[in-house]
Amino acid sequence: MPIYSYKCASCGFAQDEMQKVSDALLTKCPSCGQASYAKQVTAAGFALKGTGWYATDFKGSGSKPAETKPDTKPDTASPASGTDACPASN
Repeated sequence: MPIYSYKCASCGFAQDEMQKVSDALLTKCPSCGQASYAKQVTAAGFALKGTGWYATDFKGSGSKPAETKPDTKPDTASPASGTDACPASN
């Protein structure tokens, strides 16, 4: 939702208001009650809600390479007795 800056021309009260773009402009000052509360021309500000945003899900996590585990299985290709691994019928 956009955040708009408002200021009262009567009392000088200033405040940021979070409103939908489709909401009507505020005119009544929350401080003095006069109808001279007007939106100021400023850079647009907005607030992100919910999950899935950079600050909550991706900030500082960086992509990490996949871990590789060393091969711990015994070598089964070499013969255990020192003779031919291929049993031949004699």
